[in-house]
Amino acid sequence: MPSDLLQRPERAAPATSRTAPKRRTRVFALAEARWAAAALMLFLIALPLHLTGAPAWSWGPLYAAAYVTGGWEPAWAGLTALREKTLDVDLLMIVAALGAASIGQVMDGALLIVIFATSGALEALATARTQDAVHGLLDLAPTTATRLTSDGSEESVATADLVVGDTILVRPGERVGADGRVVDGAGEVDQATITGEPLPMAKETGDEVFAGTLNGTGALWVKVERDASDSVIARIVAMVQEASETKAPTQLFIEKVEQRYSLGMVVATLAVFLIPLAFGADLSGSLLRAMTFMIVASPCAVVLATMPPLLSAIANAGRHGVLVKSAVVMERLGQIDAVALDKTGTLTEGTPRVTDIRPLDGSGLDESALLALAAAVEHPSEHPLARAVVDAARTRGLAIVGMQDFISTPGTGVTATVNGHTVAVGAPARLLDDNDDAPVPVRAAEVAADLEGGGRTAVLVLRDGVPVGVLGLADRPRPDAATTVTALTALTGSTPMLVTGDNPRAAARLAAEIGITGDDVHAGLLPQDKVEAVRRLEAGGRKVLVIGDGVNDAPALAAAHIGIAMGRAGSDLALETASAVIVRDELATIPTVIRLSRAARRLVVQNLIIAAVFISGLVIWDLAGHLPLPLGVLGHEGSTVIVGLNGLRLLRDAAWTRAARDAR
Repeated sequence: MPSDLLQRPERAAPATSRTAPKRRTRVFALAEARWAAAALMLFLIALPLHLTGAPAWSWGPLYAAAYVTGGWEPAWAGLTALREKTLDVDLLMIVAALGAASIGQVMDGALLIVIFATSGALEALATARTQDAVHGLLDLAPTTATRLTSDGSEESVATADLVVGDTILVRPGERVGADGRVVDGAGEVDQATITGEPLPMAKETGDEVFAGTLNGTGALWVKVERDASDSVIARIVAMVQEASETKAPTQLFIEKVEQRYSLGMVVATLAVFLIPLAFGADLSGSLLRAMTFMIVASPCAVVLATMPPLLSAIANAGRHGVLVKSAVVMERLGQIDAVALDKTGTLTEGTPRVTDIRPLDGSGLDESALLALAAAVEHPSEHPLARAVVDAARTRGLAIVGMQDFISTPGTGVTATVNGHTVAVGAPARLLDDNDDAPVPVRAAEVAADLEGGGRTAVLVLRDGVPVGVLGLADRPRPDAATTVTALTALTGSTPMLVTGDNPRAAARLAAEIGITGDDVHAGLLPQDKVEAVRRLEAGGRKVLVIGDGVNDAPALAAAHIGIAMGRAGSDLALETASAVIVRDELATIPTVIRLSRAARRLVVQNLIIAAVFISGLVIWDLAGHLPLPLGVLGHEGSTVIVGLNGLRLLRDAAWTRAARDAR
């Protein structure tokens, strides 16, 4: 690769920015806002003319134009719904405004139209800003990338045109254009936006990189492994968008009731108009009271009470690496009162690590020498245990010497010649002769049994047929496993249950480390056994959250009240089956998103109370006294705006921070 490509100082400036600029919809980019502004301007011009006694021809057309500009969209939406035999609240508002105008209350009707249009514009803006929070993730990914052609030259192409197998060049200060794997070069990549790691990660040949992450130093040549539409960022956006299109049970119930309520409100409005008229009231006063009643009794605020909090919570969780697949899931997350956790890949990192190095007496080796000898033999192997041994040697800074005559025997281990000695590394049960009563093999068998009794995997090292030491390997718990278990215990009132297919000793060892009691440890389970454990809890009236990552966890994820999959190490089946996905594999986000769900549920209740208080208060005022139409309009639309803005509070990062703090 040409070395001059590494020197691009003019490209380095972007490296100072960890995040892409926030996408923010302009107010007047929305048609609703433009129509509302036009209606408001026409109303403000007509109002002083009307109040100062100017001729009707000077302010009448202006009011009429305000009716048209502010009312045509909700009127059209209402008529469209009516053709589908659905009574829309928007249509009722327009009817009320026209009714006010018909009895000479032209200004009041225009005020209703203007406030209603402004309320609609604010709702549209709130929705757009919620979508901005999600689509802003896409801004992290660059629109173009430098692709290398077959003859080694460079070409700038749109990232959407990259295909699997292409090689792209990522210079210092540039963002990675696609998910892929480094094939040449080295650098430090800031991937906080995807994985949550606070510090840049060193990347070299063989390491995975993600679209939208920032290359800080060194040039990287990356082979594309996923299409742009299948990148981690694209999947986050797609899943959050899909979630935004769903409706929570509370919302579905409200919408079902809304139709009956609206029909009942029309009947009540007719009664408010006709009954006083039958007892001699004047036509104008009865119609005005009826129009005011129709406005203040409309359930706009009730309809808006549910979805903004839940959608805001979904968008906020998505920004922090938790993909909640639907509003139904977000609502149900806050209901859970029991948790079942998988072990490998969920509570643990899913990668074995060397935990014990036991040289045998008389071998002449210390810990470092024994580890270096084993690593020299294991170096060519692709087995996970072999990788763990080699990684441990490198972490200690040990030199891995060359070897010859490498042989790998599946199920037994590997053999090679190192410095003239034949060295074998593998399973003690396969490498030791049960009939050998010599002291060294017996001692080796005792050490191996001791390690396995502690839940570790034992690996024996032989030199020229004589045992020289035993290595112990284990899958290390995630750093946040213990704190997550503690937080989930506090949230649900009961200790999480460990359900694993691993052996009981390994399960008990992990449970002891992270704070799960012995009675809550269930080991050696097949997939159907995990499902049965979940169903036993649910039969007792519990609402169970299952957290897992593998194919064997998928049935339990599907059977639970809520299933959450680990995103980075999770199988495709688990990710598809789960109700939510932890993209960054940060267990600590699970208690946080549960807290966020409960906060969203509280806001829904708050909104319903606010809506009920406003509607009932204004209706009583109109029926028992005299509620001026402009005041009724302000009260009705004001409650709708308050409810909408209250629900959007969960969009702020402060809402996630507060939920994380409360979960600890």
